[in-house]
Amino acid sequence: MAERKPFLLRIDREVIDALQRWADDDLRSLNGQMEFLLRKALKDAKRIGEEEEARSRRRNRRAQDSS
Repeated sequence: MAERKPFLLRIDREVIDALQRWADDDLRSLNGQMEFLLRKALKDAKRIGEEEEARSRRRNRRAQDSS
């Protein structure tokens, strides 16, 4: 599994509330939703390759299967 690096994020309450509702709708954790959106933005901006994105999807599926 890839190394995960925790970090503190200061974010406006309105934004975090909207993200939480979106995560709930998509049946994801807030952290998972934020990572999903960041990865999508990186992919759309061609800042992350297809290979890394495929690895991430496999990793996320394994994590969901084990919970």
